[in-house]
Order: sequence, then C-alpha cells, then structure tokens
Amino acid sequence: MTHFAFPPPAQSTVPVEGGDSVFPVRRILCVGRNYAAHAREMGADTRDPPFFFAKPADAVVIGDQVPYPVATHELHHEIELVVALKSGGANIAVEEAMGHVFGYAVGVDLTRRDLQAAAKAKSHPWDAAKGFDASAPISAIVPADRAHPDGAITLSVNGQPRQAGQVAAMIWTIPEIIAEASKLWTLAAGDLIFTGTPEGVAAIGRGDRVEGAVEGVGKLTFTVV
Repeated sequence: MTHFAFPPPAQSTVPVEGGDSVFPVRRILCVGRNYAAHAREMGADTRDPPFFFAKPADAVVIGDQVPYPVATHELHHEIELVVALKSGGANIAVEEAMGHVFGYAVGVDLTRRDLQAAAKAKSHPWDAAKGFDASAPISAIVPADRAHPDGAITLSVNGQPRQAGQVAAMIWTIPEIIAEASKLWTLAAGDLIFTGTPEGVAAIGRGDRVEGAVEGVGKLTFTVV
C-alpha cells in the first residue's frame, strides 16, 4: 500500500456539459501561431510544423472570476478552441486522430506578454509567461457527438469586439494537431489541447469582462479580479 508523505493535491477537473460528470485533466498542451493572421501579428507567416508549449493541469479555471496574475503589467487574452482527449498513444495517424476526441470546450490562453517578450529576447523558455496559476479559463466540455466546432471563434472585452475568426482558418487541423503532438508525447485520456488563437490579442486588466465563444461549442465568460 502506498503511503503519501502528505495528502496529494486535488485532481483538476472540468465539468462535462449535460450531466454531473467531470473530465479529469492530465495535462494541457497548447499550439502556437495556428491562425495565419495571428502568426503575422506575432512576427511569423509560414506553415512550419506546429510548435507546442504546456500549462500545468491546475492552471484550469472554472467559474465567473479569474485573478489578475502577479509579476505582469501586460496580461493578454487569446481565445481558443480546446480539444479534450478520451484516449491517446504515440505516433497517432492523422486519419485515426478524431477517434481519440472526447469533446470540445472554449478556452482562453492567458499570457503574461511582457514576460514572454523578455523570454524571447533572451531565448529563454516561456513557462513563466504561459504556465502560471489560473492561466487557462475554460468552459464546460461538450461531448464530441453534440459539438460542431466549425464556425466562428470570437472574443470581446466589456462588450467591445477584440478577436474574430473561423475555426476552419486554422493552419493545422484538429487531426493534424493531435497527430503532431503524439510525435512528441504519448497522449492519453485527460489531455487538453488548446488549438491556437486568431488575430486581435490584446491586454486586459482588473474589472474587465471577457466573453469568448466558439460557434457549435459554447461560450466562456469571466471577470478579471
């Protein structure tokens, strides 16, 4: 019998829409620059193989309030379609990838942009800029058989439009993202993949009301406190 040195932390979970079950989060992978216009606004414009970064499982935030993080003066929003996996493996074929999808959610990849810029300038990793506490607000997960994530993806702040795009405009499709990620990690049930953001990322501050949506999936609304 295993004896923990101290009580283990609680399992991070995301509600599943339409019932009382929850999705246990194993880890969070994120795809960078997966919409052409956003790639251009971040200084790139090619269909290079997708690159990934990670957030810890406990970065997920469920609820109406998201805390403004410490150590930044430039917190940016990035609206994203999130893919939740029910199974995985290594070196998954593109044509088999969708069989591993449990469902979809609306997520916001919060970014400490000033820390990211400083890290880029020194060729340092982005962990502090991307993987901080409460950096992954997310909606309930909609099971794949009830979701149709093929329409608009949008975000507004205090009622003013900021980001607008189409999921179909992703440079790398969902099956391709899963296949590429499986070349780098052995994917498994409980993994969440943030699939990239369209153009229009910008700063938010305390008191701002953020409203994001992915057509065919749902909405995510929160206030920065």
